[in-house]
Amino acid sequence: MEALRIPGGTELAHAYIAASMNEEARLGLARTLAAAMLCEADGVERPCGRCRACRKSLAGNHPDIVLVSAGLDSQGRKRREMTVDQVRGLVSDAQVMPNEGRRKVFILADAGIMNRQAQNALLKLLEEPPANTAFILCAENPALLLPTVRSRCELLRANADAEENAEDAAAAAELLGRVASGSRAELLLWCSAHEGMDSRRCAAVLRAAREKLADILLGKSEISLTGSQAARTDALLERCGSYLAQNVGVKSVMALLAVDGIQK
Repeated sequence: MEALRIPGGTELAHAYIAASMNEEARLGLARTLAAAMLCEADGVERPCGRCRACRKSLAGNHPDIVLVSAGLDSQGRKRREMTVDQVRGLVSDAQVMPNEGRRKVFILADAGIMNRQAQNALLKLLEEPPANTAFILCAENPALLLPTVRSRCELLRANADAEENAEDAAAAAELLGRVASGSRAELLLWCSAHEGMDSRRCAAVLRAAREKLADILLGKSEISLTGSQAARTDALLERCGSYLAQNVGVKSVMALLAVDGIQK
């Protein structure tokens, strides 16, 4: 169970963002938060883990916890985005009263890949939620959600981020080290070795690399880049990140890094 405990008497918001680079961690956080919302215990930390609602919630079979995901395509792969039609279905379901709990909780497992239309449709629901409903948006990077959507939600982060951030930082340092070396061959080898990572991990490594560029310019890193090199690299990393957000494949992004990462 995710280490989340809500003090007794705390009034929970109607909408949260469960954020983590790790898909399992953010979904675990969302499920635990949903259990806390439905917990039947009074005056104690929630979820208590003992009441009937908690047991059903944490076992994954509570009828008032609705999991909404992007779904699979015809080849059994996860779809690249959540669509407005899926959100419209959620809107209709939200009008139906809970089966047995105090509220109905919707977990959007892939909220981070909702297209703009879907987010705007969800925004209307978050602004005027039906009584006895709550929403938990799972996202790798909350910044990919519209500011208007984020403003309607409370943000929670999973503890698993600390370990993943360290791994991302190490990969980012390797990438910038190859760029600083001036060797196209070394950079190509690194990009080829990492083209198999998923898009979420790739985006995290690119963000970590952009953060490390600031340390380089301040002389807080063993990696050495001139100001102009750092500026060009930052612009390239930003471009690669935007391509990932548009569902361009990691292999294509790595190819771009390999080609444009070193400029003579």
